[in-house]
Amino acid sequence: MNQSMQKCLFLDRDGIINKDIGYAYKPEHVEFVPGIFELCRFFQQKGYLLIVVTNQSGIARGYYSEEDFTVLNQWLKAAFTSENIHLSDIFHCPHHPDITGPCNCRKPAPGMLLEAIKKYRIDPQFSIMIGDKPSDMEAAMAANIRHRILLAAAPDTKAPAATALIKALNDIYQLDLS
Repeated sequence: MNQSMQKCLFLDRDGIINKDIGYAYKPEHVEFVPGIFELCRFFQQKGYLLIVVTNQSGIARGYYSEEDFTVLNQWLKAAFTSENIHLSDIFHCPHHPDITGPCNCRKPAPGMLLEAIKKYRIDPQFSIMIGDKPSDMEAAMAANIRHRILLAAAPDTKAPAATALIKALNDIYQLDLS
């Protein structure tokens, strides 16, 4: 890895950080996925930046506002801080193709990841993406992120862009991520 570049653990939000209830935008909607704090602390101690990349079509749909999303992000960062974890950033796509037209940030497009890579001088070959949808893996592959880990309850899940499938966040510790 180039000395001036950083490694990053990219995290999808809904389904990885919090249980996916659909269009969560208030702190009372958030139920953290078991093991998320331990996982983030583990990678933070290994020198990884922690960056969230999340599709938020609820904004385009009018279910909640950018301000609502910002308030939740502030609460989320504070919750992680209270666990001695620093989230470097939260990137989001507020679009939906049927409402706002196509964009380059909505996963499976790699826009959010590429923006983070540029902003934080991240080396994608030494970075990891954890998501719960094939579109998360496709975005990571398009951004040349080496390790693409899909959290999938069903063992027959098809995600050709994933480099590993796990059933629970704790399964990540058994993977060879060197």
